[in-house]
Amino acid sequence: MSVLAHEAEQELPAWSLPASAGDSIRLPSSWPDRVTRDWAWGGATGAGVRVCVLDSGIDPGHPRVGAIQQSIAVTKDGDEISIEDDDAGDLCGHGTACAGIIRSLAPDCELTSVRVLGAGYTGSAGVLLAGLEWAIEQGFPVVNMSLSTTKKQYVDRLHELADAAYFKRTMLVASAHNMPVESFPWRFASVVSVGSHEADDPFALYANPKPPVEFFARGLGVEVAWLGGETITATGNSFATPHVSGLCALILSKHPQLTPFQVKNVLHLTAVNVGGAE
Repeated sequence: MSVLAHEAEQELPAWSLPASAGDSIRLPSSWPDRVTRDWAWGGATGAGVRVCVLDSGIDPGHPRVGAIQQSIAVTKDGDEISIEDDDAGDLCGHGTACAGIIRSLAPDCELTSVRVLGAGYTGSAGVLLAGLEWAIEQGFPVVNMSLSTTKKQYVDRLHELADAAYFKRTMLVASAHNMPVESFPWRFASVVSVGSHEADDPFALYANPKPPVEFFARGLGVEVAWLGGETITATGNSFATPHVSGLCALILSKHPQLTPFQVKNVLHLTAVNVGGAE
């Protein structure tokens, strides 16, 4: 028997496509010749899309935030990490600010709060990992992570979770550090990494041709929701990131069949400097 004949009788390798299965992966025929803002999210409100805010909690009574579907707190006592329903709200305002931005872009999305930061904007990497793992298990289409860790001993596990989210069709949208330091998870290819630009348009996205940051969104002088029903003006990549999370919610609201890979492509094609500002 020839080598070629022998190989032809073997089973397909893992992750292969049988000849009879082409129709099962046929892409939608509705993709336009040019992806514009109007095609990507025109008329969408975020309805039907669950967005998780992994942060310091959310003030549920803030008029810029509106209804919260669920509030979870991840806490650590000694070596024990607990994940429980939470009614403490926001401990420092940061999560409320992010939630308000997401709500402003995608008013009908469903927001869930997962508190992993404390009153001083601090938290442990173990709590962050547990909160992220919980969010991935719940199958949120979008998870906003306006935070990162510089602790390299946790990088491997964080990378595993980021990849797991990607393959479960969960968009992790993560802010780059505000300082020129190495931190994670925003540096992973399986997340959407975000820095800031100065333009006022909350829908204006710029694609970065020079890694590691992938996109720039509005992040300077942003009026954000804060504790006690107040608003403040804030600057930082933390506040650029929820603009992108809001856009992801809009895109998935209009095109729920898209994978994270495809959503990231839509973000790129609708970036101002790529020609998708229409």
